[in-house]
Amino acid sequence: MFKAVDHIGFVVRDVDEAVALYTHMFGVSAWEQIAMPERHMRVAVAYVGETFLELIAPTSDQASFAKFLQERGSGMHHIAYRVDDIVGALADVKARGIQLIDEMPRPGLHNTLAAFLHPKSTLGVLIELVQHQG
Repeated sequence: MFKAVDHIGFVVRDVDEAVALYTHMFGVSAWEQIAMPERHMRVAVAYVGETFLELIAPTSDQASFAKFLQERGSGMHHIAYRVDDIVGALADVKARGIQLIDEMPRPGLHNTLAAFLHPKSTLGVLIELVQHQG
């Protein structure tokens, strides 16, 4: 069911500041920045070696992770696993007793479908499932 780690998501207060830090630390300069006003966030993504990183910052308190940032500060937010069939994967993990945040997938970055598993069922780790669509 799980093919590979797709990406690691970090919540940050300021995307530009985080990009500058990661660029300085790892020499990564090929950042793609994406505004997502419908989700009240800005995102910057890039590969660090073979690992895809996602830096996400809220643009308002309405962002789904704004409370997380306020309570815990910047840091790792989620780990995403790639799946071939996200609807089937959601049904499978639900049948195994894992609580879902998303019963159905939603559009994600770069023509993907995404859905989250509740951290109460995954030892406190927010897990995202991602299906790439071509």
